[in-house]
Parts: sequence; C-alpha cells; structure tokens
Amino acid sequence: MANYVNMAVSNSPEAFRAASPLFLREPEIRRGVELLYFGYSHLLRGIDEGLAERGLGRAHHRSLYFIARHPDITVSELLRILAITKQSLGRVLNELTERGLIETRMGREDRRQRLLRVTEAGAALEASLFEALRDRMSAAYAQAGQNAVTGFWAVLEGLVPPDEKPRMPHARRQG
Repeated sequence: MANYVNMAVSNSPEAFRAASPLFLREPEIRRGVELLYFGYSHLLRGIDEGLAERGLGRAHHRSLYFIARHPDITVSELLRILAITKQSLGRVLNELTERGLIETRMGREDRRQRLLRVTEAGAALEASLFEALRDRMSAAYAQAGQNAVTGFWAVLEGLVPPDEKPRMPHARRQG
C-alpha cells in the first residue's frame, strides 16, 4: 500500500501513466480517490496558513470566494451554493463583516433580502488567496495538458449528482 500511495503522489513518469483500460476496477478507483484527497489537501495547504494567521478557516474562504465571484449574491443563494446550515453561514458572515471583508445591503425590490459583496479589503484578501490557488492549479494544468484538464473537469462534474448541479454557479451559466 505505501508504494502505491507513493507512486500516486510522486512526479515519476509511472505516476502519470494513462489510465488502465480496466479503470473501473477497485485499484484504479482507489488511486483516483487518493489522488483527489492528496491533490485537494496540497492545493488548500498553501492558503490555510494565510487564513489561520487571520483567524479564518476554509468556510470563510469559500464564502469570500463566492461572494467575490457573485457581487450582490443573496444569503439564501450563498446558502444554496455552499450547502451549509444557516447558523454556520451566519457565524461566518458575521465574522467576515466584523473584519471589514464583506458588506451587506438591503435588496432593491425586497428589503428583507440581504445582498452580499466584498469590500476593498475583502477583494484584496480573496485575490491573494486565489493567486496561491491559481499558481498551483496552473502548474498542474500545464503539466497535465488541455485534454487531461477537460477530462478532470468531466470527472469532477460527474461526482456531483444531477439534482445538485444547479447549486454549481458555473454549471448554471453554461446551461
């Protein structure tokens, strides 16, 4: 097992071999799960330290990311995208507001609606966090190549059940 894990996360040519024609067998599925786990862990490890220094966590980052990408997003829309409890999101939004990273406005047509957007400080923090993610993703994309990136996206989209795809802002925009 240790050799298998080391192979899956190494930069050796063997680690990047083509998928077996038997890609639905357990070893290939396990390899994909392990690569997904290690890849995600290393992708976010680069920003975890910066978040921790500010007393923030991944929930703050996810909220900040989607608020920055969708100015004037409603709280209910953000809840739908993140699929977390209202209480958890409320705590995160209160902390981001208290730190001056987001601001809340009343809805134009419905005064009960709360519209969220990042402040200048929030935009700067989100941009710096995204830069670290972009650098890692760009390097991985360049190493894998365009066809592999397209396949990677297809696999990730395939992991999302059809009834949950509407939660994905990108999927909604693409039709």
